[in-house]
Amino acid sequence: MNEITLIGIDLGKHVFHLHAQDAKGREVFRKKLSRSQLLPFFSNLKAVTVVMEACAGSHWLARKLNAMGHVARLVSPQYVRPFVKSNKNDFVDAEAICEATSRPSMRFVEPRTEAQQLLAALHCVRESLVIERTATINRIHGILLEFGIVIPLSKITLRRLPDALAVHDLAPRLIQIIHRLHEHYRYLDQQVDDVERDLTAQLREDENAARLLSIPGIGTITASLLASEVGNVAQFACGRNFAASIGLVPRRHSTGGRSTLCGISKRGDKHLRHLLVQGARAVILRAGQRTDRLGAWIRSMLTRRHSNVVACAVANKLARIAWAVLTKHTPYDASRFECEV
Repeated sequence: MNEITLIGIDLGKHVFHLHAQDAKGREVFRKKLSRSQLLPFFSNLKAVTVVMEACAGSHWLARKLNAMGHVARLVSPQYVRPFVKSNKNDFVDAEAICEATSRPSMRFVEPRTEAQQLLAALHCVRESLVIERTATINRIHGILLEFGIVIPLSKITLRRLPDALAVHDLAPRLIQIIHRLHEHYRYLDQQVDDVERDLTAQLREDENAARLLSIPGIGTITASLLASEVGNVAQFACGRNFAASIGLVPRRHSTGGRSTLCGISKRGDKHLRHLLVQGARAVILRAGQRTDRLGAWIRSMLTRRHSNVVACAVANKLARIAWAVLTKHTPYDASRFECEV
């Protein structure tokens, strides 16, 4: 048997399909393993390069394989798709992963650490709780509107909602429904506060957090998500590459020597991109009070471009500053970073 140098894994919940190649790209074997068989198989195998798509469970498996002495690499699924042959199946997918990895110009995803995955999990939980809380508020508003009651559902009003409804002549059963929804809202609101406290506590353990928090427009939520998503900043050659990974650079369509720039590409983590854009809007609102070069640049942009375009441009700038801060291991300094990123 030829010596194995590369193994591609098509990941699944219960079953994993493996495609092994030698140094010349020739197939050595194909195997189908259950979850309980996968790690014992690699523990008895000579150290090789193992590649898989960056998806659910891939970061955990990459850490396990690296601990065994293998070299685990993750590939974005969008880069694997062009190498999938006709009559798609799981073994063909594993072969396509090997083929994509063999390209000299292929870009890989840095495996996350356990701490980074914990931060990402907290963000996932918080986002779902916020969505459910908003849905509950809208549900209360919609039910009351059906009975001709319009109450501004701000946080202060929601806290004293039962008192606000006492002045209206409502059916007891309707009051019971509203009270039930109100209790659900209070539970969700408390859960969001608890998760945010956990995020703040987690940030205290991260040395990069203070540097990220020094950047204008970046608060606790954005800093913690940046810390979990960026990983090893050395994987990005420059700040623009990092901004491109979040989807904050223009899409380009070039043909016949003519280059056309479109809107932002919207690749990568949409939640992180959303937070950076909202942070950029906060910076724009206070641009008139800034006396540094960043403020002057924003004011100049506002005279030439729409505010939404400026918000994306500032978000791009914030992403580049975050890369520079993490790369240089120093807090944000307006005079030092604005010309370099």
